Amino acid sequence: MITVVGDDRPGLVSALADVIAQHSGSWERSQLAELAGKFAGIVTVDVPEDRASGLAEALGGLTGVLDTTVHTARPQPERSGEGEVLHLDLIGNDRPGIIQEITAALTEQQVSVEDLQTKVVPTPQAGGDLFAARARLRVPDDADLPALRGALERIAQELMVDLSFEPEDDAGWE
Repeated sequence: MITVVGDDRPGLVSALADVIAQHSGSWERSQLAELAGKFAGIVTVDVPEDRASGLAEALGGLTGVLDTTVHTARPQPERSGEGEVLHLDLIGNDRPGIIQEITAALTEQQVSVEDLQTKVVPTPQAGGDLFAARARLRVPDDADLPALRGALERIAQELMVDLSFEPEDDAGWE
């Protein structure tokens, strides 16, 4: 697993992909994004064991272009059957603490956040900002869903947000 951060500019993904390919690595999965002028992300790579240290060393050569950190990861078994996957969609007036309050309610029921995307968008007509979040959650079979829904709805009322808590679908979010 490789984490990357650098000043955003064209060619960063290509530079990373070149080094991975030169070491017989196979780009498996990634999440990469431009955030606040920086390019950041995580990439999982399958690389032959005898080429792994060479890849890690070569990635160090990208310093100045991309700062990279290599983490050894072992394949994890699929988590199917370990609870229901739900989506949480939230939008409301931006203020500090929204994610902390939501994740505290999730943690209370041992819900795992598998993916979280957030953004703040201006609302010129209202003179403020809206905070939007979308999360994919894994809810354990023994979780108290009515209690979780109630806790999230109480937070939603306190924060003046619209909250949707629905089973997983294949819809993306831009």
